[in-house]
Amino acid sequence: QVQLVESGGGPVQAGGSLRLSCAASGRTFSNYNMGWFRQSPGKERELVAAINRSGASTYYTDSVKGRFTISRDNAKTTVYLQMNNLKPEDTAVYYCAASDFITALRITAQYNYWGQGAQVTVST
Repeated sequence: QVQLVESGGGPVQAGGSLRLSCAASGRTFSNYNMGWFRQSPGKERELVAAINRSGASTYYTDSVKGRFTISRDNAKTTVYLQMNNLKPEDTAVYYCAASDFITALRITAQYNYWGQGAQVTVST
C-alpha cells in the first residue's frame, strides 16, 4: 500500500495563494490515480481535483476551475495542488488520496488510501 503525507496548509488572506504537497511512499507512485479532497465543518468531503497516473488527465470540481491546478512529479513521488485566488469558502481540511483502481477520476469511491489532512484557512 501507499502512505501519504500532506504539507503546505495554513492561513492565508482572500485572494492569496497556497501550494499543497502530498509526498507518497510505499508502492510505485505511478500506479495510482491521485486526488485532493476537502471537508469543512458540517459538510461532506468533496473531491476538488484529481490526476491520472501519467499526469495527462485531470479533473476539477466546478468551484475551483481556473483557480486550482493539480500536478504530479512521479520521480519525486509527490502530487501538488496549487491554489490561487483563494476565497473564504475554500476554508477546509484538505486530504490527499490515492486510488489503485482503473476508473474515471471523478469516481470518489475509488480512492482507498488517505493522508492525515492539512488545514487551509482563508480569511477576509
